[in-house]
Amino acid sequence: MKTLLDVAVPMLTFILLVGVGLDLTREDFVRLRRRWTVVLAGLLAPLVFLPPIAIGLTWVFQPPPAVAAGLFLVAACPIGGISNSYSYLARASTGLSVTLTGLSCLLASLTVPAIGRAFELALGQPFDLAAPVPLLLAQVVLMLGAPIAVGMWIRGRSPDFAARRRLSFQRLAFTGLGIILTLVIADDLQLFLSGLPTTVPLAAAFVVCSMGAGWLTAAVVTADPRDRFTLAAEFGTRNVAVATAIAVTLLGRIEFARFATTYFLTEVPLMLVAIALFRRRAAARVASAA
Repeated sequence: MKTLLDVAVPMLTFILLVGVGLDLTREDFVRLRRRWTVVLAGLLAPLVFLPPIAIGLTWVFQPPPAVAAGLFLVAACPIGGISNSYSYLARASTGLSVTLTGLSCLLASLTVPAIGRAFELALGQPFDLAAPVPLLLAQVVLMLGAPIAVGMWIRGRSPDFAARRRLSFQRLAFTGLGIILTLVIADDLQLFLSGLPTTVPLAAAFVVCSMGAGWLTAAVVTADPRDRFTLAAEFGTRNVAVATAIAVTLLGRIEFARFATTYFLTEVPLMLVAIALFRRRAAARVASAA
């Protein structure tokens, strides 16, 4: 199973991130100048708020070391691509979501090792994500930056092809994510199931706290409720494929990836509830205005 994971996870993660690159254009960087406060808040605030939230929750829940490391890894990872679907379903700011997702993944080559080092300093003990920094940085650049660059290059050379194939590529990417999660669970199903009473509450708390931080951050920089929901969803949605790839491929610690899998399975229903509540409130606002 480990050999299969070592081959499948990097390959499927590459496909996922090429799909991110297909959605990222020069216009997204232009948008950064037009709405720089909202975009910068969506990119930089998670780097400031999510690591302390993760550390605080480990103090509260006292999880096993492998689960705590998995939480730290999730907190260090960029925004997950499924956040675009959340914003779309909520009828929020989908364009902002796509921009933040793409740029977050593009910057992850630098931010993931940096956050890993911050965890090490804050906890006063070694954290595998931060060492060795030069080698890890080079590996993360190749694993994250390269496929995104490939996707952007394809879109730049053949925008019509990218437009026609983007939806199919997204479906393939989500299928790949499902395969990754299945492989991680199947590696030790009994261990995964036995850990759920510990990991699910921790994951749920991190989703809710992260979304709250995103909503409060957005309240400072925008009055648009659609932008506020989008930032809340971006904060709460972490890229579990990247977390799994780093855990399995770079760190050789599949136990770190189990929490990432639990996180995703916990995140989805919570996000769907948030979407339903947001749309209900939006409908109530429209009705009262009429």
